[in-house]
Amino acid sequence: MSQARAVETIVGAFMALGFAALFFLVMQVSNLSTNVISSNSYQLQARFENVGSLKTRAPVNMAGVRIGRVESIKLDKATFEAVVTMRINQEHMTIPEDTFASILTAGLLGEQYIGLDPGGSDEYLKDGDSISHTQSALILEQMIGKFLFNQVGGSSSESKSSESKSSESKDESQSRTKDNISTK
Repeated sequence: MSQARAVETIVGAFMALGFAALFFLVMQVSNLSTNVISSNSYQLQARFENVGSLKTRAPVNMAGVRIGRVESIKLDKATFEAVVTMRINQEHMTIPEDTFASILTAGLLGEQYIGLDPGGSDEYLKDGDSISHTQSALILEQMIGKFLFNQVGGSSSESKSSESKSSESKDESQSRTKDNISTK
């Protein structure tokens, strides 16, 4: 009986360890881990025409290093642009004013994040400043549509031009034949 009890205890311990590991994995994948921005941070804003599937709490990276997180995403009703507010760690206070912000996609699952490319300005962004140079998210469906439209549009115009050339050559050969018959 004590051996059965020991087996049950070991199985219970492994189950608890498995649930703890699963919880940790879920927290890491969903960006809900305790890796939050400290109170020593400052706020920046950027305006985008389209944010795609960017979410709050998405990472803000510079040179591949996470320097902050997206705090909020709102729609400006006057300009119909998305206003993204970012929280940047205080230790990264030397972000040039002419920094370029892009919405990028990471990994196979397509998690989107904001990538900052520093400019060369000697002036730095301060708390509450706005990044003016931005690039919106690339939407896969729009890119495929443009590619297909260009392919169809390009091939149909080529076929139209080749059809018109062949009809012109037929007309020329028919007129030459008529000229040759009339001269004889």
